[in-house]
Amino acid sequence: MKKILLLATLVCALTAAVGAGETIRLRFGFETPPADSQFVGADFMRQWVAENSGGRIEIQLFHSSQLGSGQDMLTQMRGGTLDMYMGGSGFFANLAQKLNIMDIPFLITDAKTADTLLEGDFGRLMLDEMDAYDMKGLAFWENGFRCLTNFRNPIRTLNDVKGLKLRLPGMPMHIEAWKILGTNPVPMPVSELYTALETRTVEGQDHPLNVTYSVKLYEVQKYISVSNHAYSPLILGMNLKRFQSLPADMQKIMLDGALAGARHQKKFIRENITQMLKEMADYGCEIVPAEEMDMKSFRDALGDQVRNIFLERHGGDTGAQWLKIIDDEIAKG
Repeated sequence: MKKILLLATLVCALTAAVGAGETIRLRFGFETPPADSQFVGADFMRQWVAENSGGRIEIQLFHSSQLGSGQDMLTQMRGGTLDMYMGGSGFFANLAQKLNIMDIPFLITDAKTADTLLEGDFGRLMLDEMDAYDMKGLAFWENGFRCLTNFRNPIRTLNDVKGLKLRLPGMPMHIEAWKILGTNPVPMPVSELYTALETRTVEGQDHPLNVTYSVKLYEVQKYISVSNHAYSPLILGMNLKRFQSLPADMQKIMLDGALAGARHQKKFIRENITQMLKEMADYGCEIVPAEEMDMKSFRDALGDQVRNIFLERHGGDTGAQWLKIIDDEIAKG
């Protein structure tokens, strides 16, 4: 009997040792190509996590919509067939709807404020909203300040966008804003956008300059207006059960690695954006710089309308508190 118990103990010990030494493989999908900052940050995170986990965690990257559209990958992640997905906050806000707050134009107007809010307690407060939808919010990354491109005419004032058939991501507050401003919004995934611009199914689009560059949208657009009309974050999410299945120390590595990847990605964007803009101009695009944009006409036309729509739909006490946190941070300068 003692021999049997000893053998059982040894088997259990060996099983535990094998389990502790197993490689954890995580599949990570996103829409943009290897030239984009998302890949740069994701690859940095992949290496950081491998090194800091002693090789215990191996992240496999699936870029360029290899696994489907953003909405497809979000669904896969929630269902558990994909471990991690990174995309615009609007995709996640279709579920955790208070995250729509990030889609209000002219709300955050400088990178420092964005970093302070999204890397701090307020960012974690927003990411924790995702738990109720089978997702773990790991970190906010950066899409950037959104700018307008089109092939119809240079955009400098509000009148220049009237009637423009404008591709937008499926972000409700964003769509509401451009309806108010007089455009004809057309929600569409990134994977379809180049062809839609090339065939003139849509006339223009708004993306941060780094995405317009990496996806080569400038090849099928004539005018780029540096409007910086909205700060657009990305969210890196993970299937909640998959995250919870990791040992506590590996959970911390994933959270720390997500933040390390985010900071590396932001640094890449901010150091290279001027060169990207130059290359797009060299290609033949006409650039309307920020100082030539009459953004006051856009702000005046919007007023508080989009803020009020957000409060009506998602406000209550929490939505109002969130807006106050952002306003208070902005007021600090």
